[in-house]
Amino acid sequence: MNSIKIYFCFVCMGLAMASSYSQNRISSFLTPADTLNSKRKNTVILTEAIVMSTALVGLNQLWYADYPRSKFHFINDNQEWLQMDKLGHSFTSYQMGRLGAELLHWSGASKKQQLLYGSGLGFTFLTAVEVLDGFSSEWGASMGDVIANASGTALYVSQELLWNEQRIIPKFSFQKSPYAAQRPTILGSTFSEQLLKDYNGQTYWLSVNIHSFAKTTKIPKWINLAFGLGADGMISGKTEIPYGYQGEIYDRKRQFYLSLDVDLTKIETKSHFLKTFFSVFNSIKIPAPTVELTANESVRFHLIHF
Repeated sequence: MNSIKIYFCFVCMGLAMASSYSQNRISSFLTPADTLNSKRKNTVILTEAIVMSTALVGLNQLWYADYPRSKFHFINDNQEWLQMDKLGHSFTSYQMGRLGAELLHWSGASKKQQLLYGSGLGFTFLTAVEVLDGFSSEWGASMGDVIANASGTALYVSQELLWNEQRIIPKFSFQKSPYAAQRPTILGSTFSEQLLKDYNGQTYWLSVNIHSFAKTTKIPKWINLAFGLGADGMISGKTEIPYGYQGEIYDRKRQFYLSLDVDLTKIETKSHFLKTFFSVFNSIKIPAPTVELTANESVRFHLIHF
């Protein structure tokens, strides 16, 4: 199951809900409670339960129903897609957990409750999806996915415990690759499908806030240094030539990036609408000048890289 698709579905549902309010009502609604607001807290818990249950039922009907069931089993897919799918799991678990914690913060819940219940949202949901995979003969539960899910949650929780803030943020970016046209059923035939399926076009980043590690300097609070990892040349998950494939075979290569980025949550504003907007879209890497190092190739410089 594509974890990036799951994350963006949750984001889209949240934006759709927010769009039903007027600007003033949105600002008032988004202002976090100073003390525990039981009504808000219950709304958060109930909404998350409904959304997660509905999503799981929908996935079961739309994704798994057309394939035979099997006994619960594990598969080892750790060598597929040069582990780009595992980075997607970690990213999704982190971002969903962050949103879960921030929703509890909005309700006025304590820090302990935010970390115990909110930050585990991504891991809980993705583990449930993994169980569905395990009972499908087409797929299978992946211990590598479970570990990746746990790592995303751990990254969020550990930073809150150490620094009471998020200094290192997983982010995502995408640009179209030339490989999807050769295997559109696997890598996507449209841009939206390629965004979710084509691991050649995806880049996962760890965006580090410089000022957080050097608070006495005059470095702007919103400037980040980002370290990215991507891959290229993958027409299938495995190195073997896909059955029936007649096209060109490429060398599978890892790509490493160094770039600048912006921590949108560090931009000062009194608008709770903008704060929420910045928080949601802080999961996306801002296009910026980038240095690229690809295995067995010379270093490249991109004036703007997505």
